[in-house]
Amino acid sequence: MHPTLGAATLLDRLAHRRGDAALLDRLRHAGEARFMVLVDGKPVIRSNPDRTVTRLAWHSPTELAVLGEALEHALFLGVERPCGAGRFALSLCGPEAERVLGVLTPAVDLRSLATQGVMPSDELSLAGQAKALFHWHEDNRCCGRCGAPTRPTDGGWKRACTACGHVTFPRLDPVVIMLVSDGERCVLAHEPRFPERMYSTLAGFVEPGEDIAAAVRRETREEVGLEVVDVGFHSAQPWPFPHSLMLGCLARARPAELIVDPTEIAHARWLTRAEVGSMLDGTHPEGLWVPGPQAIAHWLIRAFAYCDPATTNERPPPATNR
Repeated sequence: MHPTLGAATLLDRLAHRRGDAALLDRLRHAGEARFMVLVDGKPVIRSNPDRTVTRLAWHSPTELAVLGEALEHALFLGVERPCGAGRFALSLCGPEAERVLGVLTPAVDLRSLATQGVMPSDELSLAGQAKALFHWHEDNRCCGRCGAPTRPTDGGWKRACTACGHVTFPRLDPVVIMLVSDGERCVLAHEPRFPERMYSTLAGFVEPGEDIAAAVRRETREEVGLEVVDVGFHSAQPWPFPHSLMLGCLARARPAELIVDPTEIAHARWLTRAEVGSMLDGTHPEGLWVPGPQAIAHWLIRAFAYCDPATTNERPPPATNR
């Protein structure tokens, strides 16, 4: 199983054709072109009255032309399979966003949509892709070499300096996120920014000169004082807050007392498989809980809770969790 907010695979990204400006212009202005709109970073959606079923809202060039928006600023996301119709994303912020409030609604925070689990995974992931791209553009308006303004090229997948010509590409920040266990128990932590009683796995950014295993060992030692003796890769997740790539690992550590770094973590604790299982199914006696299936942390925790220690194979959860 994978996080519901994952890799964006709904469209053919047409990466080998992004440099063809004439092609992108034709796709952008074709009648079958459609545009996802983010208002202040929030995707505009369509839903039923009680919002139990939610989809992305796709707008035609005509609809957006009425609003006076320049479609040339839209990012190219890809084309629909098999029809080849272009799909783009447009970001409206500040005065532009205020102008369309009441017209392009509702616009809903992406984290909320992911947590609620009411949008199809492929659309949720596509919105995440667009959000991460727009955030990268906001952070790279000026050249890191000479300070001159940059402009988007290749449908928004590059930025080129208007003075020295330096080209930059969309950035991803690699982050290790790990379920650390001693074989029988695992470590979960509560960070100050977390909702009350929520616990999750340890995590931290990969530093220059590190590989994944080295980053897992360093972050675990820094955050809870444990020495990791073995690291295994589990899975990965693009995380558009703002533009991270989560590298999920299962790590084995020697059992020891936890020494928590208070600048990173409010408190951490060892938990048995039974305790973790009750956190997953909402029956923990202290009301403790873990992130939902939108996050890779959920699947790392689940892999530990339902793992058969004798074989290391995941076994199905109890019938009450299905």
